[in-house]
Amino acid sequence: MNKSDLIGRIADSANVSRDTAGAVVQSTLDVITSALQSGEDVSIIGFGKFSISRSKAREGRNPRDGSPIQIQASNQVNFKAGKGLKNAVN
Repeated sequence: MNKSDLIGRIADSANVSRDTAGAVVQSTLDVITSALQSGEDVSIIGFGKFSISRSKAREGRNPRDGSPIQIQASNQVNFKAGKGLKNAVN
């Protein structure tokens, strides 16, 4: 399922227009993104938790020639499924 499919299913389920459902989905994604950018975790009870983990800068190897390269520090988005989502899938 892609974003367009998600919007269509939400529109059908909530009996609203695709434009309204699209605006809600985009707003939801924007709010989650901005919260993660500011360092906040986003917990949706029964669904899951979005969080950020930070990796330190480190030295790696170029796979092509084996020369050392510097890998910059970065943030990764993590998602941990909640109990309700786990139970629904299993």
